[in-house]
Amino acid sequence: MNVMQEVKVEKVTLNIGTGKNQDRLEKALVLLKKITGEDPVKTVTMKRINSWGLRPGLPIGAKVTLRKDKAVEVIKKLLVAKENVLKERYYDESGNVSFGLVEYVDIPGLKYDPDIGILGLQACITLQRPGFRLKYRKIQKKKIPKQHRITKEDAMEFMKSKFGITVGDEE
Repeated sequence: MNVMQEVKVEKVTLNIGTGKNQDRLEKALVLLKKITGEDPVKTVTMKRINSWGLRPGLPIGAKVTLRKDKAVEVIKKLLVAKENVLKERYYDESGNVSFGLVEYVDIPGLKYDPDIGILGLQACITLQRPGFRLKYRKIQKKKIPKQHRITKEDAMEFMKSKFGITVGDEE
């Protein structure tokens, strides 16, 4: 296989949306720190939505981004929590994978913490090929050619071969 066609994990983003409840936000920050060992950041609103009581700058969630070996390590834990089955609808047309966990206690190595309570989280796995830097670099940005982009099928094949998952049926 061509080295430039190899798919790899660029990053994993873990996200917990808490709304405007600041107590839940602090619990989410503690949980993400416990799962990853990295310091999470707060996500803030950009728009004002009066009916929801939101205003610009109000923290409403927490996220952490992992790259390289740490990302692969966390993916393995999260896939065990999903019983190594990801549905086809979790994959998008750009080859990214997104799924949620209802309770963090499903992740191996984590026990229920009464201070945190029950919290779920979302995981987004971003895949890339060598050469994807073209679309991010500062000078002479270019589009990724169609034949070099990652398709949904490429992403499913990569996840099957690298992490041993199965693609589950829709319910």
